[in-house]
Amino acid sequence: MTEFTMPSLGADMDEGTLVEWLVSPGDTVTKGDVVAVVETAKSTIEVECFDSGTVGALLVAPGTKVPVGTPMAVIGPAAEPTAHTPAQQPPEPSPGFHAVSVRAVTPAGDAVSTPLVRHLAQKKDIDLSTVHGSGKGGQITRADVEKAASPPRHRVPASPLARRLARSLDVDLDRVRGTGRNGTVKADDVRVAAGDRSHRTHKPRPPAPGLSAAPPVRPSVRSRPDSLTAGVPTARSAISALMTRANRDIPHYYLSTTVDLAAATTWMLNRNANRPVGERLVPAALLLKSVALAARQVPELNGYWKDGAFVPAGGVRLGIAVSLRGGGLAAPAVANADTMSLPELMKALKDLVSRARGGRLRASEAADPTLTVTNLGDQGVETVFGVIYPPQVALVGLGCVVERPVAVDGMLTVHPTVTATLSADHRASDGATGARFLTALDRLLQRPEEL
Repeated sequence: MTEFTMPSLGADMDEGTLVEWLVSPGDTVTKGDVVAVVETAKSTIEVECFDSGTVGALLVAPGTKVPVGTPMAVIGPAAEPTAHTPAQQPPEPSPGFHAVSVRAVTPAGDAVSTPLVRHLAQKKDIDLSTVHGSGKGGQITRADVEKAASPPRHRVPASPLARRLARSLDVDLDRVRGTGRNGTVKADDVRVAAGDRSHRTHKPRPPAPGLSAAPPVRPSVRSRPDSLTAGVPTARSAISALMTRANRDIPHYYLSTTVDLAAATTWMLNRNANRPVGERLVPAALLLKSVALAARQVPELNGYWKDGAFVPAGGVRLGIAVSLRGGGLAAPAVANADTMSLPELMKALKDLVSRARGGRLRASEAADPTLTVTNLGDQGVETVFGVIYPPQVALVGLGCVVERPVAVDGMLTVHPTVTATLSADHRASDGATGARFLTALDRLLQRPEEL
């Protein structure tokens, strides 16, 4: 028997709120299956299971704040098929049993779908026995369920907190006027619609069957509100606390260089000439791949400061700073970014940013990156000096691509350029190491065909 515990989803996280379970006792899960949705101070995250087996007891009810490391569920060994019941076939129904009774014992699609897919199908009222699986071995995927549900139901754009608040206050989101970006419904909009902005409190969902006998989880003991963060919205408060810690504890040093992108831009345009519009490369892909490769070449900046010493990372998990809708910031990670092809990196980046802003990150993506990149080029900023995310030891800033006069073979011309900056931890490295990193970044961008 193993315990499924509340994972740490970032250096600034000490607790999370269980939003909902996507599995029930008796469900069979495999390592990597999404089993729960957890809300942190910054975003809502889908949490994967760490082990394979059968779900035993669920120890925490939805709506509970759970400290990191607290047991949330028990995972037992997978049930072995009996000699009379083949592993891949459900038992024959007894005479007189109705088909619905058979499905109640052996849910349709259990052998070919994950708990997350079954949960999605239940929400969309889709019978999995009628869905054709397009995944490996006929497995039903999330896309198969979405396709079966087409045309999709109308879904009001709303933040996760607004949805939970609407459920607790019995407010119909279809009747709420959203004041967020693009009409997104915020928590305050729900309170206004409920006619009570300050006196109602959120009621957690009732526990799932079987939870009443589970031992209660003791609420975490929090320190008194910090004067720096009192009255600040939750996400902003978490960022404030982390950045205050970073500026207090990390002795930063900063370096900057201007990179000539003429070679990279020419190569990119030539490669895009015969590619469909949706598959064309953009400068950001080349910049991020170069950062990932430079981190591999200068491993002294790719890792963590822990227990008074630098701990190098085993691979490159490139964190991407993403501004969230309605405010706030997240830095999910692209694993093995240094080994991805440029098209793969572009696809992964687009998917990651979309899900980060939609509150659908996975726990594995929210775990600590080894090096973070903040790119404010789309905002027109030319130079970015960022603050390091502890326990990382470096952060790379990228500005917008700007045409500048450059001297080439004694002649003055105009080339596209970008300013790349490095914020690094002086405890883990010095200026010479940082200079090697920026030099490697420049060198890689001069040979884009090798990216």
